[in-house]
Amino acid sequence: MGVGQNFRLILASASPRRRELLAQAGFVFEVEAADLDETQRVGEEAAAYVRRLAEEKARAVFARRSGEGLALIVLGADTSVVFDGHVLGKPIDARDAERMLRMLSGRVHRVLTGVAAATRAGVVSDVVTTEVTFLAIAEGELAAYCATGEPLDKAGAYGIQGYAARWVPRIEGCYFNVMGLPIARVVRLVEEAVGAIK
Repeated sequence: MGVGQNFRLILASASPRRRELLAQAGFVFEVEAADLDETQRVGEEAAAYVRRLAEEKARAVFARRSGEGLALIVLGADTSVVFDGHVLGKPIDARDAERMLRMLSGRVHRVLTGVAAATRAGVVSDVVTTEVTFLAIAEGELAAYCATGEPLDKAGAYGIQGYAARWVPRIEGCYFNVMGLPIARVVRLVEEAVGAIK
């Protein structure tokens, strides 16, 4: 348990960035990926989509582990990059990554993260939005970046904490949200969940 942590916490995500951020926030936790179908439903808005996936991930892992004690909280999260109404998930290959980054080049897009905490009392959830401005990316640089493989496991084909930081002159909102876990909101959400099971 972390300092003052009187509950058991499970992160329902295999993301190494989320793991790092949750540890940075002072939590002690286990990791168990939910492994769900993440297909966006027809007509589903981006905010509803990321919230639904975060809730489904948290519920799925909670259902598997709920017999292990009353003070259990399962944290789910899902991040999408949204540009011009299109949700950009993880690219399927380098060519797809190039396509996504060409869309974002020289423009402003939004990063939405749904976060959810499941307990025996139910699920509390929220969506955090950050606006990210990209500089124009030279074609040669874009191709070289995509060839490194770095964009392939990241929504929108970039990680703000990696090489792509050089293209981001401005963000409006939570930086950690762009990495995949809005820490300040997650802390409040966990506090809400703890209050619900007391």
